[in-house]
Amino acid sequence: MITGVDLMAAAVWGQRDDEVDPAPDLRPAGRMTARPARAERNRWMASYVRSIVAGDFVCALLAGVAGYLVRFGDDSEQLYDRGPGQAAVVVACMPFVWISAMFAARSYEQRFLWVGADEFRRVTTAGVWVLAAFATVSWAFKWDIARGFVIVALPLATVLTIAQRYLRRQVLHRRRARGLCRQTTLVVGHRSSVAELHRLVDASAYQGLHMIGCCIPAPSRTQAGQFDGLPVLGSIEDVIGVVKEHDVDVVAVLPSPELEGAALRQLGWELEKTNAELLLAPAVTEVAGPRVAIRPVAGLPLLHVERPELTGARRIAKTAFDITAASIGLVCLLPVMVVISVLVAATSQGPVFYRQHRVGRDGEVFPMLKFRSMVVDADRKLAELMARSDGNDVLFKMRHDPRVTRVGRVLRRYSLDELPQLINVLLGHMSLVGPRPPLPHETDRYGFDMHRRFLVKPGMTGLWQISGRSDLSWDDSVRMDVRYVENWSFGMDLFILWKTIGAVRGGAGAY
Repeated sequence: MITGVDLMAAAVWGQRDDEVDPAPDLRPAGRMTARPARAERNRWMASYVRSIVAGDFVCALLAGVAGYLVRFGDDSEQLYDRGPGQAAVVVACMPFVWISAMFAARSYEQRFLWVGADEFRRVTTAGVWVLAAFATVSWAFKWDIARGFVIVALPLATVLTIAQRYLRRQVLHRRRARGLCRQTTLVVGHRSSVAELHRLVDASAYQGLHMIGCCIPAPSRTQAGQFDGLPVLGSIEDVIGVVKEHDVDVVAVLPSPELEGAALRQLGWELEKTNAELLLAPAVTEVAGPRVAIRPVAGLPLLHVERPELTGARRIAKTAFDITAASIGLVCLLPVMVVISVLVAATSQGPVFYRQHRVGRDGEVFPMLKFRSMVVDADRKLAELMARSDGNDVLFKMRHDPRVTRVGRVLRRYSLDELPQLINVLLGHMSLVGPRPPLPHETDRYGFDMHRRFLVKPGMTGLWQISGRSDLSWDDSVRMDVRYVENWSFGMDLFILWKTIGAVRGGAGAY
C-alpha cells in the first residue's frame, strides 16, 4: 500500500520504493567498477540537499508574502514610505537573501544533516543573521522598512524552514528503516567494541549507517570469515585496502592501541585520498553536545569534558519550569482526572490512587502516586508471576498481566495512570523529565554507573519512555539514564516532552 508519505518521498528524491540501495559487492572490484556503484548508492544525498534548498526558498517567499499581507492587509498601498514598488523588491529578494544566509551558516553541509540538532541550530543562527542584516541595511541606506514586516516575516521564515526540514528528515528516517538511503560503513577496532557498535547501529537504523564489515586486530584463519554477523574484511593494517576495494563511504574507528598517535594520523592522511569519511569514537561515552570541546595542548587535540551543570541557577530554573508546567497541567487536566477517578472507582474495588515507594534524588524514598490500574492484592500475586516476566533481568513486566483491570489496560496504554505524578512534581519529589523512578529493591542491583541517576530528580517521562520503555533491555535502560544525566539541558527536556506525545500515541512498550 502506498501512503502519502511514500509519495512525498518519491517526489522529493525521485526514487521509487522498489529502487532499494544496491547491496555492497564484497568481491574484489576495480576502481572503475566501484565508482558507478558509489554514485548510484549516494545519489540521494545530492537530491536531498537540492530539495531542502528549494524548500527553504519557498518558505522564505511565503514568509515574505505573509509578512506583507498580515501586517498591511490586501489594500495596502506601500510597504515603505517611499512607495509600494519597494515592497515587491523586498519580498522578491528575501528568498535569495535567505538562501545565501543558509549557505553562509553551512546548513547545507551533509555532515550537519540527517541526524542531530546542529542543522536546526544553524537555521536559527542564519535567521538571526538576516534580522541583523535587515536592520543594518535599513539604517545605512535610510530605508524605512516597516517593523511589523520584519517581526512577522523573519521569524515565520525560520519556523517554516525548520518545520519543512524536520518533515523531510522524518521521511528520510522512514526510508532508512526500510534499507534505503544508507552509507556503507567499515568499523575498525577490537572485537568487544565492534560488537557493541554493531548493536547500537542496528538499533538506530534511522542514522543510515550500513555496516558492511569490520577490520579487527590480526584475525586468525578461523575468525577471518565473520564476527558478530559482520564479514571480517581484514586486519587493522588492511583498512586502506579494504576502503579502496569496496569503495566504503564511512570508516568508524574505535579506540584501540593499534591506532593511536602516528598510526591514526597516517590513517587519516591515507583516507584523504579516498572518498571515505573518518569517524572517531572517543573512549568517553554518553557525553556529547556542549560538554565536549577540542582543546589543543602541545599540538595534541585533547577532548575537554565540562562538568555536568546540575546545580545552581540551572537547577532552580528547571524546578521553576516544573512547578509552573505541572500547575498548568493539573488545572487543564482536572476534568480528565475526575472522569478517570470515577471509572476506576466504579469498575473495581479499592482506592482510586495507588501509592508506591520510589527512590528519588540523592537516594531519598518518596511515595509516587498513580491511578490504580491493578486489582487491590496485586503485590501479593507478584511472586507467582515472576517466572512469566517479559521484562529485562531487573524489571518485572508482563504484556498480558492478569492483575491489570479493564480500565487499567486503557490507562496504561496511553500512560493516563501516571497523571497524578503531576502532584509529585509540585511537591518536589519528581521532575517532568528525568530518569525512570526506580523501586527500592531495584537499587540493590545497581552498578556504579546507575548511581549517577540519583544526581537529578526522577521524571514523569524521559529518554527511557521515548525509546521503548518496557521493551528496553537493562543495559539500554542504564545507558538512557546515564546519557540524560550527563547531557541534561533545557533543549533536551523540551525535545523529550515533544517526543513523549508520539511515544504515548504509539504505545510502544506500554504494558
